[in-house]
Amino acid sequence: MRIAIIDTSTTRAAIISDGLRDAGLTDIVVIDGTPGMVAALERAAPEVVLINLENPSRDVLEEFFAVSRALARPIAMFVDQSDEETTAAAVDAGVSAYIVDGLAKQRIKPVLDLAIRRFQAFARLQAELNEARSALADRTTVDRAKAILMQRRGIDEPTAYGLLRAQAMRSNRRIAEIADAIITSDALMGDY
Repeated sequence: MRIAIIDTSTTRAAIISDGLRDAGLTDIVVIDGTPGMVAALERAAPEVVLINLENPSRDVLEEFFAVSRALARPIAMFVDQSDEETTAAAVDAGVSAYIVDGLAKQRIKPVLDLAIRRFQAFARLQAELNEARSALADRTTVDRAKAILMQRRGIDEPTAYGLLRAQAMRSNRRIAEIADAIITSDALMGDY
């Protein structure tokens, strides 16, 4: 597992590196938090990012949060001090673990594990949400197509659904695709 450490202090980065090496993790890339950091992260292609900031300004935090939103990777952030607003911004930006005043060599691996697990849990929830949204959109599309068929052909709902299902099977397509085609066709035909 490749781990990127972002830190402007070589001393603090060494503490994190040592903690990771002690845990048997050796594929480590250290990136300083200077301009060009995003390009360096892209080149490194890490699976996990550990960010350590001593006393970050609001601008520095915003830059790191923008990076974390774009990465779609587990991110653990260590800061020396924080406030409620900054913590909320970190969570909103997708930081998986936000540790205040907790940089200690022996804590690095457990924090890393936590960040990975929280990221995976969030990714599963996001996938489930996207699947549910897609299913709801498909259902809405099918319901609209059934209504069109019922109106145009003077049939009941089960018969309209049967027509959709039969066409989907004949054409080896999803029912929602057939329904979408019916809606599009109806929109093009208008009141003709």
